[in-house]
Amino acid sequence: MSGKVFKSLVTVSGMTMFSRVLGFIRQILIAGVIGAGGNPVADAFWAAFRLPNMFRRLFAEGAFHAAFIPLFQGKLVGEGEAAAKKFAEEVLVALIFILTLLTALVELAAPLFVHLIASGFKTDPDKFALATLYTRIMFPYLMMMSIVGLLSGILNSLGKFAAAAGAPLALNICLITAMLLYSNTETEITGQAASWAVFVGGLMQLAILIYAAARQGYLLKLRRPRLTPGVKRLFMLGMPGFISAGAVQINLIIGTNIASQQPGAVSWLMNADQLYQLPLAVIGIALAVVLLPMLSRRVKEGDEEGAARAINRSLELSALLCFPAAVAFIVMGAPICDALFRGLASDALSIFGGRQSAFTEHDVAMTGAALAIFGWGLPAFVWQKIFLPAFFAREDTKTPMNYALIAIAVNTVLALALFPFIGFIAVVIGTSLAAWVNVVLLAQQLYRRGQFQPGGRLASRLFRILIATFGLGVLLTLAMPYTDSFAEVLWGREWVVIVVISALGAGVYGGLALLLGAARPSDYKSITGKV
Repeated sequence: MSGKVFKSLVTVSGMTMFSRVLGFIRQILIAGVIGAGGNPVADAFWAAFRLPNMFRRLFAEGAFHAAFIPLFQGKLVGEGEAAAKKFAEEVLVALIFILTLLTALVELAAPLFVHLIASGFKTDPDKFALATLYTRIMFPYLMMMSIVGLLSGILNSLGKFAAAAGAPLALNICLITAMLLYSNTETEITGQAASWAVFVGGLMQLAILIYAAARQGYLLKLRRPRLTPGVKRLFMLGMPGFISAGAVQINLIIGTNIASQQPGAVSWLMNADQLYQLPLAVIGIALAVVLLPMLSRRVKEGDEEGAARAINRSLELSALLCFPAAVAFIVMGAPICDALFRGLASDALSIFGGRQSAFTEHDVAMTGAALAIFGWGLPAFVWQKIFLPAFFAREDTKTPMNYALIAIAVNTVLALALFPFIGFIAVVIGTSLAAWVNVVLLAQQLYRRGQFQPGGRLASRLFRILIATFGLGVLLTLAMPYTDSFAEVLWGREWVVIVVISALGAGVYGGLALLLGAARPSDYKSITGKV
């Protein structure tokens, strides 16, 4: 991994971190205003948001890039900029044509799609009707994200990462604004405002990417829709890629449907999902965005050794960053949810009308339990993002698709089998275990092909990182019983206590990592990629 690639990673991670921090604020405000288990608006909004949000992640965070970037770079390197631009224009008009038809279908048959996402809502007509309305408002966001994904792929292929990484800020800003403006209205109206904010946020992201691509000479023109060989090849690669790269999202859609049988569960799942998405996005997605163009280029140049080194260094760096986050979720799941969705939300909302958070203690317990189990799956969610580009760079989307289908089957069977006994927690267990199954299968196949060569350094670093992580877990476990006492001297604010404990834990973990040799400053001054 070169210094230039590390700089790109820092750019993507930094912009993603900023976006996800705003996403935290957005999530806190939504939870505080419309609550979770006790309000049908919350379940309806999050169920309707699940489908366009899934496509946002698929298009903007990897699955579409998996098929598009290798083909675009092949055109760019082999035939020149004009051919690459023509290919992008052909893909653009194909996407617009297909997604216009899909959007029209969903607008006309929205109740059917709500049934596919959340069949459990059929027993609550009011909730079902709200989910249908919100789906119709938000679904055009899907088309906007498809074009954003295309333009992001072009920019990432050119080594320009900032605009694509920063564009999601627009969605969070729109949702935060809607929550603040409509925090004191009826929750049904607030749900509509949030839905329209998603629509406007999509338009803003699209405008940002069009401007950024135009600055690089890629202001794409509309052509007559044609199934050209390039577009056909993209779809042949893209469909398996959507399944393989989107396995987690597909599992969450399946999980949402199963969880919809339990009142409040869709909201609990979505809130926990949004919390663990912060480290996943900053670490796993940012690495995947940077890795895919680099691996694609190295594979085309025949530098297989360099590609394998990049995977190893990415696994080291991701473990160093995601293991402590996973432990924090496992140990502090409920306290984190209580601090954010009740304490911090109430303080924020008190500035705008003096109301308290609608998030209840029961919501805290349920969301916290889900977050803790997601913590066990976090390393697998991250490592999927690292192993998948190794297949996609070689234009192999079928192998990871097959493994994704196995993971989806594992998730579905576990969720359905356990749901009657433990409720929606079965969905979280199924999603996390399925991610680990997928990671093991991906790693084994790359190892058999000689494209993943772990080496002694990787094993040594992972062992040291685990020891440092264990030390962090002990510290957090010992600190948790004293949060009420700490809050007494910190203005009675539990969320401040959680921030302080997290900062202290980060410092201790960092010190242990340096002391044990799990991380060395020289590694990050200039990453050479040597094993």
